[in-house]
Amino acid sequence: MRFADLADAGRQLAARLPPEVVDGCVLVGVPPGGVKVGAAVAELVGLPLETLEVTVTDHGVTVEVPVDLDGRRVIVVDDGVETGTAARAVVAALRASGAAYVVLAVPVCPREVEADLRRRYDDVIAVTTPLVRRSLRWHYESFA
Repeated sequence: MRFADLADAGRQLAARLPPEVVDGCVLVGVPPGGVKVGAAVAELVGLPLETLEVTVTDHGVTVEVPVDLDGRRVIVVDDGVETGTAARAVVAALRASGAAYVVLAVPVCPREVEADLRRRYDDVIAVTTPLVRRSLRWHYESFA
């Protein structure tokens, strides 16, 4: 499956989020692409979008959580998953910040990575779960 762009991916993702998952949640986007996908999701589900501060270096991924999540339910939106490295760092940071329930919502998540992420997140929602892992750019006509 290919998406026209990040906003198209967000619209398709929003359609897959059950109301009971969305209700009362904090919606957070992982920059840069997850913020664009998340903006489309936020518009359609009626939640404000918070942005995580994520830094990727040669030594790993660091995540700063700029909002109070103690006891809250959180939906994490990104532009997709390739290896799962960022997704693992994000959920660890959210759990350390007190998030009670964390859902990963992405347009693309390869099946081989999805299994691991399902052990870390309370739920994983993906528009497409390909058998083969490819660059995220491959899934988008425009990845700008």
